Amino acid sequence: MAKILLLNCGSSSIKYQLLDPAVGEPEAVGIVQRIGEEVSTIDHKVAGQKFHEELPLPDHSIGVAKVVKMFEQHGPSIDDVAAVGHRAVHGGMEFVEPTVITDEVVQRMRQLIPLAPLHNPPGIAGIEGAQKVFPGVPHVAVFDTAFFANMPEEAYTYAIDRHIAERWAIRRYGFHGTSHQYVAGKTAEFLGQPLSELRLITAHIGNGASMTAIEHGRPIDTSMGMTPLEGLVMGTRSGDIDPGLFTYLVRTGMSVGDVDRMLNKSAGLQGLAGHTDMRDINHACERGDERAILALAVYCRRIVKYVGSYLALMGGADALVFTAGVGENSRGVRAEVVRRLAGMGFTLDAEANECSIDEPTIISAPDSKVKVLVVPTNEELAMAQQVEALVASL
Repeated sequence: MAKILLLNCGSSSIKYQLLDPAVGEPEAVGIVQRIGEEVSTIDHKVAGQKFHEELPLPDHSIGVAKVVKMFEQHGPSIDDVAAVGHRAVHGGMEFVEPTVITDEVVQRMRQLIPLAPLHNPPGIAGIEGAQKVFPGVPHVAVFDTAFFANMPEEAYTYAIDRHIAERWAIRRYGFHGTSHQYVAGKTAEFLGQPLSELRLITAHIGNGASMTAIEHGRPIDTSMGMTPLEGLVMGTRSGDIDPGLFTYLVRTGMSVGDVDRMLNKSAGLQGLAGHTDMRDINHACERGDERAILALAVYCRRIVKYVGSYLALMGGADALVFTAGVGENSRGVRAEVVRRLAGMGFTLDAEANECSIDEPTIISAPDSKVKVLVVPTNEELAMAQQVEALVASL
């Protein structure tokens, strides 16, 4: 198998990597930002060098073309790219595994836009742009929701009128599936036990955050729901709220759009403390900022509540696994969560928790009833492996 180009298109950005799944380490990485603004930026990293440009990129199609130009100018060669993998956030009930992209697939993704209005449109734009510059290779969509397709019905069903739910495909879909699946597999490999014998709680905690209960390799519950808004407190998203809040705020005079933007863009840590970056929150806490102290407490409490519920659902757990930006790097958040779980048999190894972690590491004490680990995620490698497997089967 030759190289795979991976594209992850956000509302105004394109993250990309070029890698050989057999090697694992990317040959080049980059990010295009501020697409559609007066001045866009692109940063391309290869062989220890970083190349930066600022220029107008009005849409994702032109952005993808610029990515190709950066490879042509600075390397490495992409002449032998065998497939292009696209991160697709929402696959609805139809796309439950990596899928070769056809016109029909794109059309179905367009029909799913109401379920992911912030994510699916730029993803589709990135696909169409990449198809223009890579017309002769397979394009594969890897869906964030796919891992949760076989959750128990009782886990994904909302207690609403079933006719409305069926008509509008309303159910809990879950997100970050590629990361949760990858980290679960890495945890089993590190512990030297079959995934089919483990009960895991995986905590993908970054600016977006979700947790999943994985029992014997199958996800049985996850914190995000029909959209990525449900669940944990996040950088700008509220996570769980009383749904009546939406109606209440609309009745007070806010528009539906204003409430939606508030809950998605200016809630969470941003709404509570004025910061989205956990490092800024920690610095503010050290200064005695009461807003930041409360924000951190709310943040950790929500994580602990989900751990407790998953322990109840699975009758215990073999490991709690932290991953993603905050999970991998915030010693303070990990320590506070484990401290709050002490009554359930969790014990931290403070020295192990303080170490810099770039590979799977146990940070719990030997006498902890539940192992606590940090396992770095690698969604791009997981995507590449799935793309490789699908293309090889064609």
